[in-house]
Amino acid sequence: MARSTCSARLLIRTALLLSICFLLNPADAGRRGFRKNKHDGGEERRAQEDDEKGGRRVGRKERKRLEREKAVKFAQMKADGQDQISMTKEAAELRSYELRKKKKKGLFRRKEASLAQVLFPGASPEEYSEREPVPAFVEQVESKRTHLPFDFYDLPSCPEPAEKIQKRFRQRKNLGSRLMGYKLRMSPYNFPTKVDKGCTPLCVVEIGGKKLRWLRKLVDRQYRVHLTLDQLPLLMRSRELNYAVRGYPVGFKAPPTFTGLQEDEFYLYNHIKFTITYREEPNEFEGVRIIGFDAHPVSIDYRKEGEIKSLTQDTNLEAAGKADGFSGCQADSSPINDPESYLKLRSGSSGEPLNIGFSYEVHWQETDITWSDRWDVYLVGSPDDEIHYFAIVNSLMIVVFLTGAVATIMIRTLKKDIAGYNEMQTIEEAQEETGWKLVHGDVFRPPQSYPMLLCVLVGSGAQIGSAFFATLFASMLRMLNPIKKGQALTAVVVLYVFCGVIGGYVSARLYKFCDAKAWKRNTIATALAFPAVI
Repeated sequence: MARSTCSARLLIRTALLLSICFLLNPADAGRRGFRKNKHDGGEERRAQEDDEKGGRRVGRKERKRLEREKAVKFAQMKADGQDQISMTKEAAELRSYELRKKKKKGLFRRKEASLAQVLFPGASPEEYSEREPVPAFVEQVESKRTHLPFDFYDLPSCPEPAEKIQKRFRQRKNLGSRLMGYKLRMSPYNFPTKVDKGCTPLCVVEIGGKKLRWLRKLVDRQYRVHLTLDQLPLLMRSRELNYAVRGYPVGFKAPPTFTGLQEDEFYLYNHIKFTITYREEPNEFEGVRIIGFDAHPVSIDYRKEGEIKSLTQDTNLEAAGKADGFSGCQADSSPINDPESYLKLRSGSSGEPLNIGFSYEVHWQETDITWSDRWDVYLVGSPDDEIHYFAIVNSLMIVVFLTGAVATIMIRTLKKDIAGYNEMQTIEEAQEETGWKLVHGDVFRPPQSYPMLLCVLVGSGAQIGSAFFATLFASMLRMLNPIKKGQALTAVVVLYVFCGVIGGYVSARLYKFCDAKAWKRNTIATALAFPAVI
């Protein structure tokens, strides 16, 4: 038996020696080759970061040098007065450099990408042929000074396009947009592709009394009109001040130092100059891609330029072919902001209503900026960004203050009990439960009254929390497209319905723990409690 055991050990040792020899010769070379390929794979990944000019691999030192050169170059461009908001090649390069940290996607290894890929994954460009009408939609008229929005057509404005035109460009709304009250309505403006328009009369609106006073309040509260064209929000740009803001104001207020009057004077913007920037590349795609959508509002009183003829009120003059009533608005003219011709929001001397003539003009401009970079200008800093930082800091300070106050109260309350526990000397005193020690017996004790109410509230909370975190997880995975209004709310509602299984299980499990019997009533109450409240 001992001899057989020794023979088995000898065979095992011999097999081990042969395996080691085999590994040291051909397999060792294979292992070295595997390691070399592994390192080469890392070098190949690093070699993908090529120089923009030569196509060669860029090392860390050279990459740092290139970054310093870029920083010096763009700093010099800023010093020379180059703006970041215009649609020129230099401004686009400066915007791309400022947003270089935001133009990356990926969790661990972040790769460079465009803002369209980062913000709107899956969105594809839309091409328009020449003279094809591009629909523009109006959104709510909002203000940062008040949280009460208004519909665009609640304001004194021109009528909507005909129902036949609206049906042609009507967009489907999801459940979330309907619940939010978000309603896309077509604007009264007409934008044929690559068709420039001079001053085009649109309509004449008569306002007075309460409507005029309400319009003056909207101007005073800085309400802005928002439009979208090809899913691009309307922008107002200022190259001199180097900022861009969304929408255009309803009007503006002039102080007494400007007008020489005893009180503020209010003026209305009734002429809009639209500038649509587009890109055309026949080798890559057919048609035209829209890159920018800008507006420049003008206030002009057509009664001073030439008396407005007696036209039909609230009628689209362009669609009806009755545009000859504006003697101060011709196809070869372009109104400008002149203090002598501003439109005052003031009724006549004898209280007669105010007749307002609305008009617009359109200019198409070609650019070399690609469709994927058209969102850059919307993320460049604007003067209103500081308000958000102030609100965040204010909220953090309130949280820190309240946390400190609660901690101080808790320490003062518990200090006396803790001191009493430390002074206990005898076993009888240690066994006696006083103060906060009495709480531990109540933690897992079923409630004596209204156990169903507790179970229903806990189950509904679990259902809402599960739906919320599932929606958040779907957003992190880019499953929700933020360019579609109301899609996030639709996901919350649908996932809330599916998470009813979780809410029902939590409620039933807690109800069983309470030794209650009316489980059917508890199930129905859990399913209907939160929907009945809202």
